[in-house]
Amino acid sequence: MLDYALLDALAAVIRYGSFERAASALNVTPSAVSQRVKLLEERVGSVLVKRGQPCTATPSGALLCRHTERVKLLESELTGQMPSMPGTLAEAWPTLRVAVNDDSVGTWFVDAAAPFCVERETLLDLVIDDQDHTAQRIRDGSVQGAVTTQAEPVQGCRSMRLGRMRYLAVASPSFSARYFADGVNRDSLRRAPCVVFNPKDALQTRFIRRITRAEVDPPLHWIPHVGGFLRAAMTGMGWGMCPVPMIAAHLAAGDLVDIAPGKVLDVDLYWQSWRLSIGWLDDFGAELKKRAGAFLD
Repeated sequence: MLDYALLDALAAVIRYGSFERAASALNVTPSAVSQRVKLLEERVGSVLVKRGQPCTATPSGALLCRHTERVKLLESELTGQMPSMPGTLAEAWPTLRVAVNDDSVGTWFVDAAAPFCVERETLLDLVIDDQDHTAQRIRDGSVQGAVTTQAEPVQGCRSMRLGRMRYLAVASPSFSARYFADGVNRDSLRRAPCVVFNPKDALQTRFIRRITRAEVDPPLHWIPHVGGFLRAAMTGMGWGMCPVPMIAAHLAAGDLVDIAPGKVLDVDLYWQSWRLSIGWLDDFGAELKKRAGAFLD
C-alpha cells in the first residue's frame, strides 16, 4: 500500500525543484522531506529523484508523481460531487497545474481559460517554459496538462491541436533603418543585436536559418520576460520574434516594423493532458480548445 505522505513529499520536490522549497510548501523541515523521499525510494527499490538544480524526477519518480497528482484530482472531483463526505472540504477548489509558454500567457491563454476557472471554481497553477519543452513537464509528472508544440501524445496522455501562433521578426523603425537599410541578409543579421528570451528560445535562430541557410552568431540580449522582451524591441535594443496578437497594435501605430515582410514563423500549439478520465480536467481541455479558436489561427 502506498504511503501518500511519502508520495506528497516526492511530488513537492519535483514540483518546486528542491528539498528546501518542498519543505516550505509542506511546512516541515528539509530533513523530513529528504527522509520521506529516501524511505519511499527504499520501499519501491528505485531512485526517484535526480538531485540537482533543479531536482528532477527519474522515470520511476515521474510515474509516482503522475499517480499522486491524479489521485489529488480524483479526490477534488469526488469532493465536488460529495461535499458532505467526512474528511472533505466543500470549499476547497481543485487546482490545475499547467505548463505553458510565456507568449501564450501574455496573449491568449488566460483569456481562454478564465471563463472555465470562474464558472467551475478551479485554480490555475502555471509553470512557464518554452513551448518546445513544456511536454517534458507532463512527462515527468509535475503538471496535469501542457500547451506544447509536440503533436504526438506523451505516453498516457491525449493530444489535440489548439491552433497556430504566428510570429514576425520586428524591431523599432530606427533600429531597422540602422541595421537593415540594405536588407535582411547574412551580413546584417550578423551585425544586428538580437533579443532572446532564454537558452531554450529557438525562434530567432530558426528565422536566421530560414533567411540565410547558415549558422549566424549575432550579438544577443537575454531578456527572460515577455514584457521586457517586447520593450527591448520597441526601444531599439534589438530585433526579435514576437507573436502577432502581442504586436498588432504596435505595428499599426508605427512603434514596431516587420523587418522581413512575408517571412513569418508559424508555431502549431497542442493541448496535452492525461488520458485518464477526470471530469473537470476533460471539460477544461474541451473548453480551452473551443476558446483558443478565437485567438489562434
